[in-house]
Amino acid sequence: MSFDPLQERGIPLDEQLRGWRELNVTPIDPDAADPYTRCRIITMNGIEVEAVMFSHHLARHCADLEVERQLARVRYIEAQQQKAVNWLLPGSSSVLETTIAYEQVAVDLTAWVARMEPDPYLKQAYQFGVLEDFDHLYRYANLYEMIERRKAEKIVDQLTEVMPGRPTYQHHRDPIDNVRRPYERRETEPLSRLHALTIMAAEQQTMNFYMNVGPTYMEPIARQLYQEIGLIEEEHVTHYESLVDPGESWWEMLLNHEYNECYLYHSFMETESEPKVRAIWELHLMMELEHLRLAAELFKRFDGRDPDQVLAPALPPPVTFEPNKGYLRDLLTTQVDVITLGTGYVREAHERFTRMQEAIMGGEQPPSERVIEHNRAINGREYRLETEGPHPVGVRLTP
Repeated sequence: MSFDPLQERGIPLDEQLRGWRELNVTPIDPDAADPYTRCRIITMNGIEVEAVMFSHHLARHCADLEVERQLARVRYIEAQQQKAVNWLLPGSSSVLETTIAYEQVAVDLTAWVARMEPDPYLKQAYQFGVLEDFDHLYRYANLYEMIERRKAEKIVDQLTEVMPGRPTYQHHRDPIDNVRRPYERRETEPLSRLHALTIMAAEQQTMNFYMNVGPTYMEPIARQLYQEIGLIEEEHVTHYESLVDPGESWWEMLLNHEYNECYLYHSFMETESEPKVRAIWELHLMMELEHLRLAAELFKRFDGRDPDQVLAPALPPPVTFEPNKGYLRDLLTTQVDVITLGTGYVREAHERFTRMQEAIMGGEQPPSERVIEHNRAINGREYRLETEGPHPVGVRLTP
């Protein structure tokens, strides 16, 4: 049955404020919960962080005091939602365990979006990015085994494979080659807008997370690996945010943000296996329906258009966390050697790419390669989780 958020009634804004008792959520059990429950939590944390920060940026450009006050009221509720969602993560998990879960999100969420994306150019952007996050998962998994003496299958279960993707050292590009061509807001399908916002927000939160936790490690190789991959996550945010049409007005962007939150909370409510977490998704959906209604009123007032001219008449099929092993293996076989050039993609190293590589590497082996060598030296082999057979490319690319 179709679900149109614009036609549904949510919780009135005056009734959405929660006290400490309600915000003090019980975290999931990392040993018993579905790994994809943790992925949904990490995703929605990133979505709520983006909602709060976007609202702050909008407020800084708003000259209407009453509108600014309304934004502040909604934003405070979004901040409470972010706290409730993020605090579902267990304090017993180490930073590296959470990091591996972040990369599982990046792999399986981006792969799912790539599979569902109707626009060929946008699809290529997601296919390109997912092979890099796939490699980051492999590097962090080896760091995890090396310094915590544990294996990543404890976190990803058998749902996501762990093996080399596009080698991390090849992700360092001239910044201008990270900027993609945006979709055209008057022509793109509503689903493409939702995809772009979702992956942008998820990658932005990963970037923020690595920026903050990287220097908390004592081990030099861990500090260096977080620094290297943290820089690449900045590239990924540039890559994905540039897909969004900059011609959208502030009010259209606000409308898209709120609709996307409804879409994701509804998706996760429909697919969540943990009853207590599902109840939070349902509660937050009811809150977001009211946020969307308020955003729609602002859109009509300031843009002079009806929201139906921008939004889909009903929510698309739910966003689903599921294994993407075969899809990723196909991408490895066909696209592992792809690099960017301007807003396009090529297979041969070009002058800007080579110059950036030389400037970053300086003739030294990068942390992402050294962590694999160190783990081999300690354990006699690198860590992989190849549930579907040998690596489809079969060779290990090194600088």
